[in-house]
Amino acid sequence: MKHFRFGLFVPGDSSLHRLDPRVKIVSVVVLGVLSFRASAGAATLVTLLLLVLTGLSGLRPRHILDALKPLMVFAALLFLIHLFFTDGEALVSLSAGPFRITREGLRQGGFVVWQFFALVSMGVLLTMTTGPSDLVAALENILSPLKVLRVPTQDLAIMVSLALRFLPTFLEEMEKLKTARLARGADWRRGGSVHRVKTAASLLVPLLLGAARRADDLAEAMEARGYARGPRTGLRELRMARPDYAALVILTVFSGMVLVAGLL
Repeated sequence: MKHFRFGLFVPGDSSLHRLDPRVKIVSVVVLGVLSFRASAGAATLVTLLLLVLTGLSGLRPRHILDALKPLMVFAALLFLIHLFFTDGEALVSLSAGPFRITREGLRQGGFVVWQFFALVSMGVLLTMTTGPSDLVAALENILSPLKVLRVPTQDLAIMVSLALRFLPTFLEEMEKLKTARLARGADWRRGGSVHRVKTAASLLVPLLLGAARRADDLAEAMEARGYARGPRTGLRELRMARPDYAALVILTVFSGMVLVAGLL
């Protein structure tokens, strides 16, 4: 848990912390769409913006990197899939049996990994600079037009917030199980790949049981605090200020720049 911070709010008074949560959510959605349609030049612009936002968040870069570390294996898998299964000009010196490593696969694999980490970094910045209650209120406000279709927007907002909050809790449970196994002399880090897979599989059942227990505790806590479906009021009313409107203008201009860069 100490190396994973995704989904955890880090209190602060930075420019990003003070920004209206609705603006931050809209920005993440827009930038996420742009990153998946970006060219090489547009990707550079998005990367620069992410670096600027990280500086404005007041968060230590180490915190962002800690949140990305558990995703390295998945990113490597994405890269290898594109590297070996993308058609194109083969790199003969790097061919491996029936698999062909192509220049296009190398390029596309690197780009897909960048897209993945760009999107995750946006989510990390959002959750670390937005309190859970503000996140729920913002999601509920953004989804409010769906009430016309009788969509339970309040429940959807709560579900998203709990999912983000429960992710680090889930990984904390996994860390406890791994520590308990190590204390009993079962070093899962040794042995071949098959041994590691079997050890990881043996953690699955207790991990799911622990997660179910945590979920049950959370449900009881919500019930004890009187949580019920229906209209609710928030501790802080969301109101747009000048910095929020300025951020939307900047987002619009930046989106235009990315689209233009993608056409060049």
